[in-house]
Amino acid sequence: MPKRVLTGTVVSDKTDKTVVVRVERKVKHALYGKIIRRSKKYHAHDEGNVYKEGETVRIEETAPISKLKTWKVIERVDTHKSPEVAA
Repeated sequence: MPKRVLTGTVVSDKTDKTVVVRVERKVKHALYGKIIRRSKKYHAHDEGNVYKEGETVRIEETAPISKLKTWKVIERVDTHKSPEVAA
């Protein structure tokens, strides 16, 4: 079974080797049909303490590392990449 991979924003990096990542998803309301945002926080393992608050990262499901941590950070998602200019 493949491991789940989610993309979210780091909301806290205060603990050692751990970051808290908020993952947002959009769902349709059952009765009214309006699209609403739902979010959930995941504690993810960050071995080198390299990821900082505000960064967008991808996290992958792993075997339990601690009571709260069952995810690890794979990579940083470059959301501020400027387009290449052909000269």
